[in-house]
Amino acid sequence: MEKNKLTTSTAEDTVTISRTEYENLLEDKRQKEWLLEQLRLARKKKFGASSEHLSEEAYEQLSLMFDEPAAYKQPPEEEPEAEETVEVQAHSRKKRSGSAREILPENAEVEEETHELPEEARLCPQCGEVMQPIGKEVRETLKIIPAKVILHRDIYVTYGCGSCKQNDVSVPVMQTLKEPALIPGSCASAEAVAHIAVQKYVMGSPLYRQEQEWNCQGVMLSRQTMSNWLLRCADDWLAPIYGVLRKLLLARDLLHADETEVQVLHEPGKAPQTQSYMWLYRTGSDAEYPIVLYEYQPGRGKDYPKEFLEGFRGYLQTDGYAGYNSVEGAIHVGCWAHVRRKFNDALEVSGKGKKSPTAAQGVAYCTQLFKLEEQWKDLTPEERQKKRSEQAKPVLDAILAWSKTRTAAPKSKLGIALNYLKNQWPTLTTYLQDGRIEVSNNRAERSIKPFVISRKNFLFANTTNGAQSCAVLFSLIETAKENHLDPCRYLTWVLKEAPKRSVSDPNWPQTLIPQNAPPDCR
Repeated sequence: MEKNKLTTSTAEDTVTISRTEYENLLEDKRQKEWLLEQLRLARKKKFGASSEHLSEEAYEQLSLMFDEPAAYKQPPEEEPEAEETVEVQAHSRKKRSGSAREILPENAEVEEETHELPEEARLCPQCGEVMQPIGKEVRETLKIIPAKVILHRDIYVTYGCGSCKQNDVSVPVMQTLKEPALIPGSCASAEAVAHIAVQKYVMGSPLYRQEQEWNCQGVMLSRQTMSNWLLRCADDWLAPIYGVLRKLLLARDLLHADETEVQVLHEPGKAPQTQSYMWLYRTGSDAEYPIVLYEYQPGRGKDYPKEFLEGFRGYLQTDGYAGYNSVEGAIHVGCWAHVRRKFNDALEVSGKGKKSPTAAQGVAYCTQLFKLEEQWKDLTPEERQKKRSEQAKPVLDAILAWSKTRTAAPKSKLGIALNYLKNQWPTLTTYLQDGRIEVSNNRAERSIKPFVISRKNFLFANTTNGAQSCAVLFSLIETAKENHLDPCRYLTWVLKEAPKRSVSDPNWPQTLIPQNAPPDCR
């Protein structure tokens, strides 16, 4: 029994407790530290800066604990040959005044109105002659005209032969050929649907807000009608183009992927509060014509990326989620931004004035890799790959050796960061194989951000069909933006051309992808 007792001593007294009580005290202490970590991290995310760079305080503390200058200083570069220098005069940039000329583009429409005195008011007070203009004062203002609604009428004329009618002969009748309707039996136009889609998926204005705005202008356009227009156009005209883009996406050598939550209220077999997922797949920096595709799925299982990326053979860069490992034929690439983020979280939760030196060193290592990539951003992929072998690989070797000497509680933020680094290490070094691969998956995170921002406004999808149509619309809009197209003009062009081309050209979706858009969509 004495073996299960522990004795603790202080200057005043001695207390004997059982080993079980001692372990419970340790567990309570660990639980308290974990809760404090979560509180500090929540405060930091809500009120703190989003930058993951080390503060001066952390650098100073790190320098007292470690003497590893080789891990942080820039690798030596070859000294360039002396070049002839030319002195140039320093210049200063003029501060913007906020005038209309600086706000508007150069090709903006200009409306002029000349104000003159009536002739009787221009009589000279000395001689009585009419005074002539000798100068002008110009005042420029910015005029904003709200979106207006026009009732457009297509009138198709029918023709008959007057001579045959007079001769009591059967009268031939000819009709002007009608253009196919965007939505048969509906008053929807390409311009209207494109405007509604851009307002919702680019500007973040839900349909109920658009309904209020139109009603204020006397246009009784309901959210149900607008929703039906979007769903019908997405299914009939945009989904086939989405299919063509998917085939082009799978033919690439380098892809990025990510996923985020979305709530669907009426989903078969699931409660309204259950989370579904919006998956993102996009091309890398090597694509001449970028492609960004979203896909709605009811869960986060491994079969979803496997099915969507079936046939893909190349590098797949993700955040390390194990579900992507099911993609056969893909070479998986890790994300150093996630490594840095986890060490930065561990640094932030360590408490003010006692920053964790291990977490600080982890952030410093990651920052060094990103600084090297910044130096090489203008190099060719071949040159960048060579530089990585020469300068980034030694840093990676130092990180691996360093991580093997560090330990932390598995559930702590530092323990999570170290475990993530060790578990993802094979994929984190894959970027050394090809200079086209990026050091992080930030490209995918930037592409999924517009959906996350819009989700804060429209909150949820009503049905699964609505969620998938949302994915199609987001895909066409974000791909258009990546190809430097105006999304409203591009959607208007697509919705005008698709009904006409579908009548005679079975390959019409291929002709309407963003890279084939006319110049006036740019």
